[in-house]
Amino acid sequence: MPKTGLNTVDEYIESQPEAVRGILRRVRSTIRKAVPRAEEVISYKIPTYKLHNRPVLYFAGWRQHYSLYPATERVVAAFKDQLGEYEVKKGTIRFALFQPVPVKLIGRIAKFRAEEVAKRVKANAAKAKDR
Repeated sequence: MPKTGLNTVDEYIESQPEAVRGILRRVRSTIRKAVPRAEEVISYKIPTYKLHNRPVLYFAGWRQHYSLYPATERVVAAFKDQLGEYEVKKGTIRFALFQPVPVKLIGRIAKFRAEEVAKRVKANAAKAKDR
């Protein structure tokens, strides 16, 4: 469980058990490569990646797994075939700590979420312009 009062993703990762740190570093690196322009912050006490000041993806380490959020309906539908071996519910994708980090899948999910956010920002800007 993450400690409170953490200000950076480095601090978050260092607050985790040693066995989990390498996994979380790999998840972090994968997201940063997939969405290089994303701002990296702590929000809701977990690592968060934002574009256009909107959250794209969060991740968190737990005792038995690590998770990605949000698993929107579109994400789940788009990656349905690849998510079969993972627990997906309530907007969360859970990955077991004892399995290899699915770098390609996480990268594709991060890019997909970045596109979702960009489309929403563009649509909102068009609505505002029409007013």
